[in-house]
Amino acid sequence: MCTAITYKTKNSYFGRNLDLEYSYKETVTITPRNYPFKFRKVDNADSHYAIIGMAYVSNNYPLYYDAINEKGLGMAGLNFPENAYYFEEKEGVNNIAPFEFIPWILSKCETVSEARNLLKSTNICNINFSDDLKASPLHWIIADKNSSITVESVREGLKVYDNPVGVLTNNPTFDIQLFNLNNYMNLSIEPPINNFSKDLKLSTYSRGMGALGLPGDLSSASRFVKATFTKVNSISGETELESVNQFFHILTSVEQQRGCVHMGDDEYEITIYSSCINMDKGIYYYTTYENRKISGIDMYKENLDSQQLISYELIKDEKFYIQN
Repeated sequence: MCTAITYKTKNSYFGRNLDLEYSYKETVTITPRNYPFKFRKVDNADSHYAIIGMAYVSNNYPLYYDAINEKGLGMAGLNFPENAYYFEEKEGVNNIAPFEFIPWILSKCETVSEARNLLKSTNICNINFSDDLKASPLHWIIADKNSSITVESVREGLKVYDNPVGVLTNNPTFDIQLFNLNNYMNLSIEPPINNFSKDLKLSTYSRGMGALGLPGDLSSASRFVKATFTKVNSISGETELESVNQFFHILTSVEQQRGCVHMGDDEYEITIYSSCINMDKGIYYYTTYENRKISGIDMYKENLDSQQLISYELIKDEKFYIQN
């Protein structure tokens, strides 16, 4: 399971936690403008916007988990089991495989508005990348510097929701997740007022009691509520250091620790990596489960007019700083 968020200070930021019990040896991968994207059912893109994001590269094809393009449009795919439904090929529309969806949108669109228009004629097809890599059940968040939407391909068709909170987790469907926030409107960052009974002298005995009832478990519905509460109440300075640090603190509030979600045998779901992308500057920051130090890769320090993928392996070795 996973959590994706947006955040805005002086610049705009987009990123996510990837929560799984295994890694595909993903890398931070830059797709330059002239890398030839080959699509299964629509025209190939030999020239397009440059993209940076986290991807598993298979047969020289970047299977992006999350990414932004050079225009500042971001997109991430999150697990959506039992709800995701992919259709057979249809005539008169853009038939897109799930693994192509992120590069297809980011190669063509500058804004959420442009993406929304493109989605009107889009059909997510039930096409696997290969016999070994089956189509994952996903839904997606698409965001620019001013707005975000959630896209879900379900049995009823392709649903596009305004996402006013800029947060996405997993099940249930996004409309239910958003409605569920009504159950938590009593939460506050302020100390609580005694509404229990005017006849009882009740008082606060700890800081933070205004948020009593805020979910703390690791389910996707609870993570949606907690990430939203944390994000919408989050305050930071506007420097890059302050903004990026605060972004990772928001994601940390819903991260998964090894041992808390058992997947069977000796496997446990963990937050494999967390990402934060500066949508204005094209810098991809990340941490891993093994390495809490923030690492960064600047797409504009690469040749964005080339035809070759550029990939950076994740730094996973933790180093302690001993002060004495």
